[in-house]
Amino acid sequence: MPQLNVVPFVSVDNMMKLVHAIGIEQVMVELAQRIEDDFRRWESFDKTPRIASHSDVGVIELMPTSDGQTYGFKYVNGHPANMRRGLQTVTAFGVLAEVATGYPVLLSEMTILTALRTAAMSALAARYLAPKGATTMALIGNGSQSEFQALAFRAICGITEVRLYDLSTDATAKCARNLAGSGLRVVSCGSAEDAILGAQIITTVTADKQYATILSGNMIGPGVHINAVGGDCPGKTELAGDILLRSDIFVEYPPQTRIEGEIQQLPADHPVTELWQVMTGAAKGRRDARAITLFDSVGFAIEDFSALCYLRDKLATLPFCEDLDMIADPDDPRDLFGMLLRAKP
Repeated sequence: MPQLNVVPFVSVDNMMKLVHAIGIEQVMVELAQRIEDDFRRWESFDKTPRIASHSDVGVIELMPTSDGQTYGFKYVNGHPANMRRGLQTVTAFGVLAEVATGYPVLLSEMTILTALRTAAMSALAARYLAPKGATTMALIGNGSQSEFQALAFRAICGITEVRLYDLSTDATAKCARNLAGSGLRVVSCGSAEDAILGAQIITTVTADKQYATILSGNMIGPGVHINAVGGDCPGKTELAGDILLRSDIFVEYPPQTRIEGEIQQLPADHPVTELWQVMTGAAKGRRDARAITLFDSVGFAIEDFSALCYLRDKLATLPFCEDLDMIADPDDPRDLFGMLLRAKP
């Protein structure tokens, strides 16, 4: 019988070992499948917009959900100015717990895991929404998420060319260097306009917390799919409003996306389609070859739940965790104080 007071913990070091043991692209393929499986049972989950604590410098959030058997949450921050201090913009950790007892069954880092699941979710959405036979993606914003996005689209959607642009040429050089040998043709571009030339898929993933216009209306013609990843909190967007008005918009959870996503620019009754409905066949995805599809991605708790459950299942056969003594476990559940007394030196 397992020790109820011992909780598996996946550190950053063990997460990296696990990813390399499986393969980065394979992890994202498998994560996408787990997310899709959970989206197909969308109505089984508790759903709420993430609980956010905003400040002038960033946001700290909790993202909870449960399917009635397992409860999960993620703690995550978003602090764009951290980069100037040599710190990560986004950090995270997550917990799974058993609903029947309330006991935690997994604690994990989620800075790396979130990057993997965000990219997997982007490519999963594009598999339903992007033009058939798409081979080229523009990647505008070449920071910490960019390589994950590129590799996910290669593995899940068959992209063969990625066109990079960032205001920081150092960021673009870093991304190109990290993607060398990936099997992708990598083209570094001098402007966003240059990057989108010939691209059937356009991914925007910038970090600054501001109303920005990474893509203006005259840059976007018919027949493309836009994967808008960077707009993920109130006051932070990347697309001109004109693009939204010409696009078929797909979201994870409308009550959250209307607060945090690109559609915060639009009236509250502007029509959007929930992605889970496309996956189950309840709603249509891409209408035709000339449609502009937009995945207004902000990240939702069910995706993190899926990622944590995927990790839990992998640990059944892979040794990349350590045990934490987290839960007090007295011989008599009513005698917690006695347990403390008996531990006196």
